[in-house]
Amino acid sequence: MDNWFHKRNKLIQIILLLIPVVNYIVEFLVRWSAFFRKGGILRFIICILVTIPTGIIIGWLDMIWVLLFNKLLLE
Repeated sequence: MDNWFHKRNKLIQIILLLIPVVNYIVEFLVRWSAFFRKGGILRFIICILVTIPTGIIIGWLDMIWVLLFNKLLLE
């Protein structure tokens, strides 16, 4: 899922991260798939933060980060 997300157009990534419910689902799937593929304690902590209800807020921060730097926050 994380490869699929990163191959999308920047505008599509921003739209997916802007919509609240879609934002949460995309964050959850992208973060957990990156953790299972690459591992790491920092990725695991971010996955836990995204899983709890603060995932929507982290998704909006990621939207701004994608807009500025073309990658997710702490990736």
